[in-house]
Amino acid sequence: MKISDLYPDVLMEDARCEFKAALNPENPVKWAKTIVAYANSDGGYIFVGVSNEREAFGLNMEEIDKAKNLVSLVNDRHIFPHAHFSFQMRSVDDKAERFVLAIKVLPSESVVRYRDGDFNETVYVKGDGNSVPATPEDIISLGKRKSGIDNETSDIVYSETDWSDYIALCKEYRSDGTSPSLKELQNEEAVSKDGHAKSGLVMFRDDYAGDDSLICCRLWRGNDKTGTVLDSERIKGNLAKGLSQALGFIERNTKTGWKKTDSGGREEVRSYPREAVREAVVNAIAHRDYSIGGTQIDIDIYSDRMDIVSPGSWLLPKDYSEYPVGAIPSIRRNTVIAACLDIANLMERGGTGFQAMMESYRDSPADKQPCVMIYPGFLDLRLFDRLYQSEPLFAEQTDSEKVLALLQDSPRSTKELQAVTSYKSRSRFLTEVLNPLIESGKIYRDGAVKDPTAVFRLR
Repeated sequence: MKISDLYPDVLMEDARCEFKAALNPENPVKWAKTIVAYANSDGGYIFVGVSNEREAFGLNMEEIDKAKNLVSLVNDRHIFPHAHFSFQMRSVDDKAERFVLAIKVLPSESVVRYRDGDFNETVYVKGDGNSVPATPEDIISLGKRKSGIDNETSDIVYSETDWSDYIALCKEYRSDGTSPSLKELQNEEAVSKDGHAKSGLVMFRDDYAGDDSLICCRLWRGNDKTGTVLDSERIKGNLAKGLSQALGFIERNTKTGWKKTDSGGREEVRSYPREAVREAVVNAIAHRDYSIGGTQIDIDIYSDRMDIVSPGSWLLPKDYSEYPVGAIPSIRRNTVIAACLDIANLMERGGTGFQAMMESYRDSPADKQPCVMIYPGFLDLRLFDRLYQSEPLFAEQTDSEKVLALLQDSPRSTKELQAVTSYKSRSRFLTEVLNPLIESGKIYRDGAVKDPTAVFRLR
């Protein structure tokens, strides 16, 4: 009999199941490390009485009892904290004399170790088809996933003077323009009762410089990454500064246009509504998985859309598209970071962020509504450019006319003006387009010639 005859969904050994002919009491680490690895991951099954060829020959009742007692004994003596598991039995013969013993190991809330003696402990994790000792990096990442990256109490005492960026953020977005009190931070469990900052609040501290706060922003020419990068910024530091600088990057690369109102006036239309942008970036910072080393939040602005990609799997049981518009349940991966943003009036506990994004796009067609794309290990929150036209806006215009048309919306930098023309050479663009427009008196430079913040305006 094959194991698949007893368990139809078990076809071969994988990351969630292993086969053991028997459990060796003389060398328990050979099989107990699998229990430890499962407890440190998402759980799994060990099937005892099954060969490597998937043949389920089973154990008799005496052998079953010995195996169960051995697992309980080894768990009590060698596995700390103790793993949680249950036993299941299924008969392999008509007389019910032999059984496969299934050991179902549950995921642990703590990092589990195998202890061999007083001072020899090993953390095991699931490797490529087997259980392997964890590296120091694995253990750090595992600890963050188990205990939460943001809710450990640090040895840093909270003081407003060390959180000036966060205080400024709170004053900017709180309706009363005040900074949060210590009591308020303690009520939200961002600060312990004795005044020590939780690790999530430490990530908002002025001098925080962890690699896990990295945000990479890019403005692309075209609709994909094969084009030229027109503007970029690598943001690193505390989360308050990261949020502000990311919003600033998007703001300086957001176009504005106008539409006629029913009364005959004009109403400003932005490529990306401020409310949607703010909600999207806040969501990425609040919900990214900070335990995944070597990753960052990526903000890529293309001609037709903006993609805000954050590390971390989708936490809800259903796909994004299966929830009604504006009714996505609220679930938080980083409770303290989310609480800090909530205190700053940047995040709602009721999960209304997506609803606010949808509301800001209420006048846009269905194909330009915000959406979430779910991939293994990361999320892509996409906002569409409301001013983008599939046909080039300046198709029949000369390069000089394109520059003048763009400047009607707002002042622009040299890089932004060159981006709407056919020129790849900056020097040729300056010589043949920009300088003649200046000399003709149609535009002027606002700022010094070598000032990187200088922009051009219409006269």
